[in-house]
Amino acid sequence: MTRIITWFVENPVAANILMMILVVGGLISLSQVRQEEFPEIDLGIVQVVVPYLGAAPEEVESGVCIRIEEALEGTQSIYRMSSNSSEGACSVTLELESNADDIEALNDIKSRVDAISTFPVETERPIVQLLTVRNEGLEIVISGDTDERTLKSIALEMREEIAVIEAQLRTSTPHCHGSEALCIMPPTAITANTTGSR
Repeated sequence: MTRIITWFVENPVAANILMMILVVGGLISLSQVRQEEFPEIDLGIVQVVVPYLGAAPEEVESGVCIRIEEALEGTQSIYRMSSNSSEGACSVTLELESNADDIEALNDIKSRVDAISTFPVETERPIVQLLTVRNEGLEIVISGDTDERTLKSIALEMREEIAVIEAQLRTSTPHCHGSEALCIMPPTAITANTTGSR
């Protein structure tokens, strides 16, 4: 180390040239670095979820999970595969190889899962997604002396306005309940309809 320092002291031109190379290289690299205020972190994990409503865990495992595992066995981009059978759904977690292309692996896995034709009839369409970590930037709470339907309408309208401002933003309304329709009929109408159907 002492020899290197001594050489640079005796050759100041070489030291200045090296410094300029480092500065220029740093400026070029800075312009190419991706900068995000709230970055999405790819975990390199693909999750496959297949709803099988009303089925016991044993039925889910034999009818769904095992068939997914067999279809994905031998996929080069998969490092580790694990499955979880619960009541009404099968979840398969796939850890990708470190050098695998996430999007290419996702498409390959999705095509293999969609090609399975031996799922039970009661199963729903498989959900295949690449897991990412998203940082929450802002949470807006809406409250007021009014009914829940009005608050929900205001929240949905605000979400649409925010999405128009910046198309890259992802917005959600996690605490809004689904819409329900309540039908009230007098007992006489129900009795008349039952009698007429017979």
